Amino acid sequence: MSGSTRRRMIVGAALAVSVGGTGATQVAPLAPRSAPDFTLRSADGPAVRLQEQRGRVVMVNFWATWCGPCRQEMPHLNRLYGRYRDAGFTLLGVNIDEDQGKAVSLASRLGLQFPVLLDTDKKVSRLYDLSAMPSTVLIDRDGRLRHLHLGYREGYEHTYERQIRELLKE
Repeated sequence: MSGSTRRRMIVGAALAVSVGGTGATQVAPLAPRSAPDFTLRSADGPAVRLQEQRGRVVMVNFWATWCGPCRQEMPHLNRLYGRYRDAGFTLLGVNIDEDQGKAVSLASRLGLQFPVLLDTDKKVSRLYDLSAMPSTVLIDRDGRLRHLHLGYREGYEHTYERQIRELLKE
């Protein structure tokens, strides 16, 4: 079995367990496993590689412009990024729209300060085997998946903040 297939199976199994058949938004801790590495071009132009973020706590938020909960969550994510980026935290917003212009436009209108990465061919979202929008993973300083959030509900930002603080203390 290739390393890529094994990573997809690990992430997919964690997602399947966390969804649990309810179809509702879910929050789940993950057994620490290496986060699948990826490189994506940012809306500002330069490419960003996940593995280069080692040593930082990383939130990867998968979102789309057509997703209402994604748009609702973005201002909260922007505040978290602003609050914790100097403490060793980064946030990568991975947009899955085919039309990157829509993503760039919405990010600009919302005043997003964190990097917006473009996954127009959905390779990275497939790598993470996502089943909901938005989907958010928290990765520790060693590059291990630690928390998974499928969907968004008002108040998740408080859970994100608690988890970010815990990971920053490690």
